[in-house]
This record gives sequence, structure tokens and C-alpha cells, in this order.
Amino acid sequence: MTFTRYAIYFAPPEGAEWTRFGTSWLGWDVETGATVAHPDIPDVDVAAVTQVPRKYGLHATMKPPFRLRDGQSVQALREACAQMAAAQAPVTLEGLEIARLGRFLALRPKGDGAALNALAAACVRDLDSFRAPASEAELQRRRGTGLSPVHEANLVQWGYPYVMDSFRFHITLSGKLDKPTLATVQDALDTRLAPLLPTPFHITDLALMGEAEDGRFHLIHRYALSG
Repeated sequence: MTFTRYAIYFAPPEGAEWTRFGTSWLGWDVETGATVAHPDIPDVDVAAVTQVPRKYGLHATMKPPFRLRDGQSVQALREACAQMAAAQAPVTLEGLEIARLGRFLALRPKGDGAALNALAAACVRDLDSFRAPASEAELQRRRGTGLSPVHEANLVQWGYPYVMDSFRFHITLSGKLDKPTLATVQDALDTRLAPLLPTPFHITDLALMGEAEDGRFHLIHRYALSG
């Protein structure tokens, strides 16, 4: 399969009950590269609620999607991912919780996030030689949302505003919702998903992902954190 962009994700472990529910909730399985049926939840149009994040699958972004720099190869990227993961230790946090981030819902980690933030920073920094520079159109699109000086500096250096000290680990569960829908969907997830969430929450590998021509992301390979 040919990919237009690549990214480094945390992809929840295959087979875990919360992973199965979250994958069904979004309707796209990055492991198999296939659509899956949404759960039937009264008073919630799951397909509509999850339309925006569906193509990314159940994930947390560690290094945002990027085009491959001229002169670099996918094989070299895979080797660099393996080397980077081998130098990083697994991360353990207290757990996950369903949270509101503005107008959308996501899973957020509980506990001290210092080690997790350091892991994300390593993904951004150590693999940046593979990232093609952002185009002027991409830069202007990001700036159109209104960026702080720190976010602007991140955009220029790393191609994305919300990295390094501005990084917030999250597993997106919805697009932007109006307040009544936000409350209804959160109640449904509190009932169906919250009891399945892991305690503690372990991150033991990172996933190299590829974006296909239809915009959907696929798992290329998992790399164990063995540092």
C-alpha cells in the first residue's frame, strides 16, 4: 500500500476490551484496515459523532502526520523508529479518564505525565529528519486558528504547534459537538466505556502509521519500548 503521510501513534493494545469498544465506536480498525460496525447506543448517532476522527482510528498522536522528506525512504524511517523505541522505556500512568477538551471528548491520562511527555518529545525530535518541511499553505492554515508565540515557534521548528511543552496526550473520541450532544455522548461513554478503561495504564510500544490515499490511517508496524 502506498502512503501519502506517516505518523507515530500510541495505538491501544489489540484484544483489550476497551480497545475493541473504542475501535467499534470510531468505526475504523487501524490493525486490519477495515471499517467496523458502530455500537448501538440509544439517543446517540455514533456515526455522526465520530465522523471527523474516524479516519485516524483509535490512537493518541505522538508525532503528528508528516510527508516524507526528499531523499528519505520508508525503510530508513522504519529503522529509525526501531532505534528510537529501543532507547525509550515503557510508561505507566494511573489510568485513563473520559474528558472534555473544548467541544470534543477524549481519553486523557491520570497521574504524573512527565515520562509520557518526554516520550512524545523524543518521537518529535528524534524522527524529525524524516519530515518534509511544511508548505506555506500548511503554515498559513495553522496560523489561521490563532497561535501563541510558543505555538508559532513549534510550528516553524517542528511543523506542528502542539508539541513539546504544548503537547497534551489524548485519544480522540468525537468531533466538535454542541453542548447538549456533548453531555449526552459523555453520559453514554461514562456508562459503556469508562468501566473498561485500564488501571493502571501502560504504554509498551509505539506504532508507525501510514495515511492511505483515501485519508485513512493504517498500522504499519509496532515497536516495543525496550530502553
